[in-house]
Amino acid sequence: MTKRLLDTTARELATYGRGEVLASIRASEGRVLAAEVIAPAMAAVHDVSNPEVAAAMGADLVVLNLLDVQSPAVDAIEVADATDVVREVKRLTGRLVAVNLEPVDPHADRVTDDHFVAGGASGRLATQENVAAAAGLGVDAVVLTGNPGMGVTNDSLARAVGATREAAGPNVVVMAGRMHAAGSASQAGSRIVDDRSLEGFVAAGADVVLLPAPGTVPGCHETQVRGWVETVHAAGALTMTTIGTSQEGADEDTIRRIALMAKMTGTDVHHLGDCGLFGIALPENLLAYSIAIRGRRHTYRRMAMSLLR
Repeated sequence: MTKRLLDTTARELATYGRGEVLASIRASEGRVLAAEVIAPAMAAVHDVSNPEVAAAMGADLVVLNLLDVQSPAVDAIEVADATDVVREVKRLTGRLVAVNLEPVDPHADRVTDDHFVAGGASGRLATQENVAAAAGLGVDAVVLTGNPGMGVTNDSLARAVGATREAAGPNVVVMAGRMHAAGSASQAGSRIVDDRSLEGFVAAGADVVLLPAPGTVPGCHETQVRGWVETVHAAGALTMTTIGTSQEGADEDTIRRIALMAKMTGTDVHHLGDCGLFGIALPENLLAYSIAIRGRRHTYRRMAMSLLR
């Protein structure tokens, strides 16, 4: 029988496919923590990789941002063959690992022309070739989303979900949504998404839908996000509320407030972004968030459990 994700050992988790992963998240009742890290960013703790630091602070899911799946590399993760880097991250952390891919909309009404670190790199785009490459690297999930200024829209996300579901294969979880406007002028703030778009993501094959956490994107308050969560749940998918506004670098009191507001929306997964320090949330904020949503017992257990169990 599938365990709650927060109860799994590294060895047990290594045997989980898409169905078991989704069931274990659902069974955890809003106590799953995701930490995003910038794959090529210099490790914050010298020769210990950012995914390892995130796992040590209690993260259940590590999301790799800016990973070029055609030339994959994660700072402070050494492998003889680049195609083994994701599997090495999984071996060293004992956690689920996802990768961001970006369905850029060439017709988006971008409000700025800036891009987030070498924007548009071909190995970061949400093409079927890149999705298949990500699956080949061993990721547990593909996250369709957009970095700042990239021009990802709800329409481009909807188109990408179906193609990703087809290319990812039956055992890869598909997540889709935006953590912020991603450059779009019209789909920003409280207009970042609507019920029709959310239902469209699920109908196209999304297993998990991303939403801004309350108190992050301007105008996205608890009541509104709760309505979006309920729409996604009614459509049959899970949700991940996200902090994509660099508030992963805020003070711990702010983090706790966001955590509790997100918890009250009914979300299934809680995400912290990758720029507290450049490349990873502040470790103390990962810890504070984890304690806020599941208490010290589950947090310390996740932090301390040996990968040999």
